[in-house]
Amino acid sequence: MKNRTEVTEFILLGLTSAPELQVFLFTVITVIYAITALGNLGLVLLIVLDPRLHSPMYFFLALVDFCYSSAVTPTVMAGLLTGNKAISYNACATQAFCFGAFATVENYLLASMAYDRYAAVCRPLHYTSTMTTRVCACLTLGCSFGGILTASVITSDTFSLSFCMSNVVHHFFCEVPAVMALSCSDRHVNELVLVCMASFNIFFALLVILVSYLFIFITISKMRSAARYQKAFSTCASHLTAVSIFYGTAIFMYLQPSSSHSMDIAKIASVFYTMVIPMLNPVVYSLRNKEVKSAFKKVAGRTVH
Repeated sequence: MKNRTEVTEFILLGLTSAPELQVFLFTVITVIYAITALGNLGLVLLIVLDPRLHSPMYFFLALVDFCYSSAVTPTVMAGLLTGNKAISYNACATQAFCFGAFATVENYLLASMAYDRYAAVCRPLHYTSTMTTRVCACLTLGCSFGGILTASVITSDTFSLSFCMSNVVHHFFCEVPAVMALSCSDRHVNELVLVCMASFNIFFALLVILVSYLFIFITISKMRSAARYQKAFSTCASHLTAVSIFYGTAIFMYLQPSSSHSMDIAKIASVFYTMVIPMLNPVVYSLRNKEVKSAFKKVAGRTVH
């Protein structure tokens, strides 16, 4: 038996090794995170203040986006600011779990929002009776359960491996495929578990989204009024944009073995769903909503007067 020294910490390579880019990247990421926090926490406050928005779906979506970004971005900012790229084994496992849980919740929330768009476009007269508080609460609990279960399985599956060679993670945070690639164990079964779990979550949510939009497009195609057609299209356009970005990058990262990854390309893809999407979601899902815009004007009017 060869002598083995188990890894007690990991070294995150970060977004770039060029010193001249550190300050620039820190500034950009800080601005992105500030916008994310302001947008999502501001939306949470708006929901609390306005009774018309007391829906678990609105509240949880904004809160998850903030937590989803916070699981990764502060670590990246600290690494760029201090130059310290080390992260302990336990902290790495915790970050992987938190990110996996919130990412999976986000995945199922995208599917829930597709159903919400279906109810708004295809059954507008029954929307309030379809998307009740109870229905939203059940969807929220289901998303939470799916996120915690998935993260528990994938994180325990990954960190049950032996790490006795390199501890340098070719990424800017402890994402499971990047960490798994460092293992000196036979990881074929672990990679299969990862791909199967990710495939089920992604394709189940995509199936719900595709079926919802199939009915939406059928309904839109039957509309004779140009104003109604434009309204229906604007209701769905932003959601489709976010879906394309999120699932395009997630499929690239998770539905292939870690051995086939180009980690430099993977890092670029990860930036979109760890930083860009949580920043855009308050606009994509909420600020385009008439009720939210009305509530914002009402609260802003109170503040001014």
